[in-house]
Amino acid sequence: MNRNLSAALSLAAVAATAAAAAAALILPRNALAAGDMTAGDITIDPAPFVGTRTRAEVRDELLKGPRLFLRDTEWGEQQSDSTPFKSALSRQDARAEYEAARDEVQALTGEDSGSSYLRMHSPARPATSTMGAPAQ
Repeated sequence: MNRNLSAALSLAAVAATAAAAAAALILPRNALAAGDMTAGDITIDPAPFVGTRTRAEVRDELLKGPRLFLRDTEWGEQQSDSTPFKSALSRQDARAEYEAARDEVQALTGEDSGSSYLRMHSPARPATSTMGAPAQ
């Protein structure tokens, strides 16, 4: 018990020394002494921004520049084209295809993730031993 306690205290002392050395290397001395730094604090620039151009000048420059189209933006690329989508399937064909696959989809998304359905509908496999080697 005493040996474990002394080992733990030694480890804690080494860790504290390493942390203090790392802090001394990373942070300047005056920052540690002044205490003006806090975790998560924002840095505020004391000099306020003063623009040199008027709003009208900036607007004119923007309008004279290259024209941005909706499709040039990421949002525009994700939108569909102005031409409507034309399917090769009729509504009745799509409905019949859905109804035919409904039982399979329900089986594949069931509690066993479709393992029993796949076992029933897979081609016959040769018998195997316990570790997967062919049966003899």
